[in-house]
Amino acid sequence: MSVGILGFGAYLPQARLQRKSIAAAHGWFEPALLGLGRGERTMAAWDEDSNTLSVEAGRACLAGRDRRQVDGLYNGSTSFPFLDRQNSVLVSEALGLSSALQTFDLSGSQRAGTSALLAALKGAATGETGLVIGADNRRTKAASVGEMTYGDGAAAVLVGQGDVIATLVGSHTRSVDFIDHFRTAQSEFDYQWEARWIRDEGLMKIVPESVNALLQNTGIDAGSIAHFCCPIGSAKDQKALARKLGLRAEALQDTLESNCGNTGAAHALLMLIGALEAAKPGELIVVLGFGQGCDVLLFEATDALAQLPAATGLKACLANRCEEENYFKYLAFNDLITMEHGLRAETDKNTALSAAYRNKALTTGFVGGKCSQCGTEQIPLAPICVNPQCGDVGTQEPHPFADAVASLNSYTSDRLTYSLDPPAYYGMIQFAEGGRIMIDFADVVAEQGLEVGMPMRMVFRIRDYDHKRGFRRYYWKAAPIYPGIGA
Repeated sequence: MSVGILGFGAYLPQARLQRKSIAAAHGWFEPALLGLGRGERTMAAWDEDSNTLSVEAGRACLAGRDRRQVDGLYNGSTSFPFLDRQNSVLVSEALGLSSALQTFDLSGSQRAGTSALLAALKGAATGETGLVIGADNRRTKAASVGEMTYGDGAAAVLVGQGDVIATLVGSHTRSVDFIDHFRTAQSEFDYQWEARWIRDEGLMKIVPESVNALLQNTGIDAGSIAHFCCPIGSAKDQKALARKLGLRAEALQDTLESNCGNTGAAHALLMLIGALEAAKPGELIVVLGFGQGCDVLLFEATDALAQLPAATGLKACLANRCEEENYFKYLAFNDLITMEHGLRAETDKNTALSAAYRNKALTTGFVGGKCSQCGTEQIPLAPICVNPQCGDVGTQEPHPFADAVASLNSYTSDRLTYSLDPPAYYGMIQFAEGGRIMIDFADVVAEQGLEVGMPMRMVFRIRDYDHKRGFRRYYWKAAPIYPGIGA
């Protein structure tokens, strides 16, 4: 059977930080930034990190699929929140995957996303179905080029055998200790080397050697490639690369520089999703990951590609946007500025790990209950059915609510409760099939507001930070669905 891609999903935070705001703040100090002050970059909210981004991309990829069929989760990132706690296990439980699966954290290189894809494809050759997720939420120094050019986001690809939308034709990897940038366990930010070195020795030497080796091994002519996904290099540099490789200029895939920014370990997979959305059956797609070498993968699109829902991909994520011009909000969300948070922020956030473990079905998986006798749904799960016409004891069966449709019953906008993005919004939501819960809200756009009865969707977010111990707690929140934003 054919081995390849079965589906895909993407997630980009809805906030788009306008680069002109960054340039206006730092142009006095670094005039070169003014030349980069065009377009926008994705900006994660204060309660988002690479784990929450991964969950959202994974949900988009697995929408409508039987999650029990996933045999492995391959999670690639260079900004994992935990160094000694497997982040992919947390992501798998939030996605409602079976506990009988393999989980992998792949890091240490910008090609972690493509390396994860290669590993999953090798597993697919033996009959396994693997979910590959690349995600990054990288911090940068203020007034740096990275601050202007980076973006936050995640991409997910499901691979296996069967009715694939893109068949794997071949792959090639070169491992080279080429250091374009680095970050150690002791450093907060990337240390970047000069762009000319990266272009001349990396993009124009390592990449062509890798791509040409793949083309030679597969017998494919460079001119026949319809979509070429290269996550590094400027538009000018990529055109020079295309000429050197013999690619058609129109084969170069949009790098998302103007409307997203480079999303690190997720970026090659995001570009692959963009290529899949544009590809026609029979067209060839090359995607490469770059970092201490180069991964190159060649796919051929199939007829099944047309059957995939458009709402799970890159185009939908790019369309769901909200402009953000407050640069200081970005600094605050990424802990890049020392702010006075007030006395209410000083509450000890120590997490009882034993209690967190006992309640993880609700807090991580957002699982409630459904009465086996009358069918009434409720959250949280309780020993007694809440239906007054039933009231049976011990009849509750676990029932997931993360993807259930909800509507807003009541809400509060609170400036007394501490929030890194005041005011704090919370209230009661009602699920269409039964069940209601008081819960925090996320992604509320002040200009759009809230309205009783409006649709709400559940999102996996950070509940709070324990800065004293370096721990963070996750939970689900309700986000309003605005027309054209966050849908």
